[in-house]
Amino acid sequence: MFMRNKNLNKLGFTLVEVIVAAAVFVLFAVGIYSGITMVFKIVYQSRVRILETAILSEELEIARNLPYDSVGIVSGVPAGVLSHTKTLVRNGIIYNLITTVRNVDDPFDGTLGGSPNDSAPADYKLVEVSAICVDCEQKTPVSLSTIVAPKKLEGDSKNGALFIHVFDAHGQDVVGANVHIVNNSVSPHLSIDDTTDNSGMVRVIDTPTSTIGYQLTVSKSGYSFDSTITPTVANPNPLKLPSTVISQTVTNISFAIDQLGQMNVSALNATCANVSGVKFGIFGAKLLGTEPDIYKYNNQITSGASATALNNMEWDTYSIITTSTVYDVAGSIPIVPFKLEPGTTQNVFLILKPHTSNSLLVKIKDAGTGLPLADATVRLTASGYDESLSTSLGYSRQTDWSGGSGQVAFVNEAKYFSDDGNIANSSPAGDLRLRISGKTYASSGYLESSTYDLGENITLRNIVFEPLSQRAECGANPIRFQLAASSSSTPTSWTYLGPDGTASTYYTATSTVIHSGLNGKRYLRYKVFLRTSNTSYSPQLFEVYFTYTNECTPPGQVFFNGLSEGTYDIEVSKNGYSTNSGSVDVSGQSDVEINLSTL
Repeated sequence: MFMRNKNLNKLGFTLVEVIVAAAVFVLFAVGIYSGITMVFKIVYQSRVRILETAILSEELEIARNLPYDSVGIVSGVPAGVLSHTKTLVRNGIIYNLITTVRNVDDPFDGTLGGSPNDSAPADYKLVEVSAICVDCEQKTPVSLSTIVAPKKLEGDSKNGALFIHVFDAHGQDVVGANVHIVNNSVSPHLSIDDTTDNSGMVRVIDTPTSTIGYQLTVSKSGYSFDSTITPTVANPNPLKLPSTVISQTVTNISFAIDQLGQMNVSALNATCANVSGVKFGIFGAKLLGTEPDIYKYNNQITSGASATALNNMEWDTYSIITTSTVYDVAGSIPIVPFKLEPGTTQNVFLILKPHTSNSLLVKIKDAGTGLPLADATVRLTASGYDESLSTSLGYSRQTDWSGGSGQVAFVNEAKYFSDDGNIANSSPAGDLRLRISGKTYASSGYLESSTYDLGENITLRNIVFEPLSQRAECGANPIRFQLAASSSSTPTSWTYLGPDGTASTYYTATSTVIHSGLNGKRYLRYKVFLRTSNTSYSPQLFEVYFTYTNECTPPGQVFFNGLSEGTYDIEVSKNGYSTNSGSVDVSGQSDVEINLSTL
């Protein structure tokens, strides 16, 4: 007889149910705890503010009961017995107090320098005291103020006034900027700390007279600074001397500050790889003094394996130069010099090429917008020299094959990978011709280049070779090219293709646009085919180059290197723009900026 187990009717909770119930309980408990904590925090902050208000009332009452001439700041204007800063402890809580006293020029009887002119502008005093708790996570201080007036009419002061205006890079008033004023040439010595009001002003009324005696420094958290400068041996001619205050006269002085930014500087080679160990000088356009020029920012950096971060940079126009004997700056992104806007981060890429004794960097911009122009043709000529390059294009070229075959990667610019034995590279030296035996040239031959590393994300543009014209006896298209591209530097095989993407066509003097199917592949090779219809003559090749763009192609710039020192003729042209021509002197690492105007 089957007996049913009675324990099966005693059901309990599963593990999943227990976990879910516990989670719900924890959420409920955390919510209650957070709510109670918030209530206590609000109550505590209210208590702190009540104590602060009581402290401030006491401080103002002290000021009200002082003799009028004593209501002022020690070493301040107006001078008095009150301390600018003070620390108090109440109920175990530490408070920082800041007291400010200002003379007020009431417009009721005119103002200093106004109409009517008030020759005694210190009509009464405004006393303001602020308090903030040191350890209470209090973000804004509590402030109270009062007016203290003399019992009798004001006297006829012989002092002057100092008005300080602080604005930003766009001319907008900067509120809450710190203004520090020091004058050790008056007695007693004067030291004032104040903040700009809603109009970006600090007005110091009834200021003692002094000639080039008031040192001023303006600052704000997260902003640049500006100041007056005393002449020194290092800076004999500062642009902003200490201020002078003349009797019963307003001295106006202005300062410009704005949010600090950041600059990330990278040195890259033509394949967009970082180049470390290259030294650069970076300097802004703002000057602290002249004769000699003293730059407000002038720094030296050394490139690393990644971008060099320059923090707390003031808005300015910055230039970058290098004295490297290994590399030249062949362009930059953006074009140098460039503007760093307030509060922004600017990535700067310096494109390097091997150093030569003389080089020329040409920067082409639209005359109206100031923006770099792509696809502008820059032709540089001199006796025995004629070279044309297009802006915003990278290029790799070969002009010498005399080093012979056997090179896999394109490192030695005079070598190549292989040939079929029917190519000569030394008649004349460095140029390519068909091999000659006696007085007869081979009818055809080919050469395969080493592997070019062009970097990531390339877009190929054109293949160009020189000379374009060949002897008529050689027949049609005696020089032809095919290209092969790969994402690997060592593919199983290289597949050479022509301009239509097949192996049956060739790039010629009239067909130079590179097939788009090769784009995006980092490594490139070319194969050049020479042939002649008359073996008494041979075609001749003395240069081949292909152009491309990638992530580190400088906009609106071309770079000529390996030049001789001297004067060159330069011509810049672009469709839709007027041609600009002239001359340029090349000596060392030279650069020139040319603006083109639309037709």
